[in-house]
Amino acid sequence: MKRAKAQSAFLKTAVYAAAALTATVILFILVYIFIKGIPNLSLGLFSLKYTSTNVSLFPALINTVTMTVLSLLIAAPFGIFAAIYLVEYAKRGNRLVGLIRITAETLSGIPSIVYGLFGYLFFVTAFGWGYSLLAGVFTLGIMILPVIIRTTEEALKAVPDTFREGSFGLGAGKVRTVFRIVLPSAVPGILAGIILSIGRIVGETAALIYTAGTVAQIPGSLLSSGRTLSVHMYALWAEGINTKQSYATAVVLLVIVVGLNAVSSLIAKKFTRG
Repeated sequence: MKRAKAQSAFLKTAVYAAAALTATVILFILVYIFIKGIPNLSLGLFSLKYTSTNVSLFPALINTVTMTVLSLLIAAPFGIFAAIYLVEYAKRGNRLVGLIRITAETLSGIPSIVYGLFGYLFFVTAFGWGYSLLAGVFTLGIMILPVIIRTTEEALKAVPDTFREGSFGLGAGKVRTVFRIVLPSAVPGILAGIILSIGRIVGETAALIYTAGTVAQIPGSLLSSGRTLSVHMYALWAEGINTKQSYATAVVLLVIVVGLNAVSSLIAKKFTRG
């Protein structure tokens, strides 16, 4: 009995210590970025056009929003519908379903630079799109697709079977049950996957250098090159001339990610209460 209590106390202490260490590291990173970046924020950084003098991040900000929206428009429908098929329509124990799940999990762990090389060979070279927003959007769409599939699948599995049985008992069909009962109940979990995808898109650098390019202007079309905030930050740091502005860009990037997460969380809570 004493041994069990000692083990329980040890594990509890280890959990609290790990949580405290994680929170401390995250807090240190946030404080460090804000201390380094906030003093270097200026109106020049938000100029409409980039020059070597103002090193404006505004074009990169517009490109980041554009890429995020378009990538989600491509990946989210495919990912959600694929998960619906895997959970609601595919037979349990199906070998094809198992293969798809293993493939999705494998693709989730592939380094982003591999996606970048694939996007370069496929979209930039084979399709002839060149370094462009479109090539970057499709590369990011493929990159976040496994994340959306897996998180949506788990969210659908978490919906109790009694919801489905009750709907069938009232005479609703399969499609109506899925889209009126199951899918709304799984919205918080689906949004969690979309939040993770947004974070990966906004913070992506390697894949976009090989596909979207590094032009520091707002593209005239989807077939023009443009850099995102993360690529902009990397380029400023690599040049070694505007490292202070690189920290300022990091602050803006951090605020955007936190803001998007907060908005998504509010939406998820609204659906949960509803």
